[in-house]
Amino acid sequence: MAKLDLGRLLEESGAVLRGHFLLTSGRHSDVYFEKFRVLEQPKVLSALASEIADAFRDATLDLVAGPTTGGIIIAFEVARQMGLRAVYVESENGVKKLRRGATIPEGARVLIVDDVLTTGTSVREVLDVVRQAGATAEGVGLLIDRAQSAMDFGCPTFAAYKVEAQSYAADAVPEWLAAIPIAKPGTRPT
Repeated sequence: MAKLDLGRLLEESGAVLRGHFLLTSGRHSDVYFEKFRVLEQPKVLSALASEIADAFRDATLDLVAGPTTGGIIIAFEVARQMGLRAVYVESENGVKKLRRGATIPEGARVLIVDDVLTTGTSVREVLDVVRQAGATAEGVGLLIDRAQSAMDFGCPTFAAYKVEAQSYAADAVPEWLAAIPIAKPGTRPT
């Protein structure tokens, strides 16, 4: 397959929204990546997941882990492409954990995947679950990295698509952005 223009693919899928958004991180931005426009299109998701799978193809891995909601579909697709098992980290009473009888074997080498990186909260929550199981995070794979600065998760990190997208603390929203009606997409309460 020819190298894809992932930015164009995201734009054409309707995943890139513009306006004033309150992100799940609690920060404000004029651009939002609606992961479900990607997740509902298998060809688009497979193309992005392929970038992640290829980046970690030479790593020695036992399984792929992803958080609810979007991370589950990404974990499944990356694991499928790599011939690995996937596990899903869910919330229970506000705490991230393995549920439904899922396990991560002690000593397992895990690739953690997620949809959109802004503050790293979801990735860190999955890292905690992996480490509590006695396993090792061998890498972090992301569909989209919109973080304003690089984050160190203690293992190699790869994003299928990296974008420069500003976000602002609630007390630092510029006037031009504050003048736009705010939308609150996402699934995590702020």
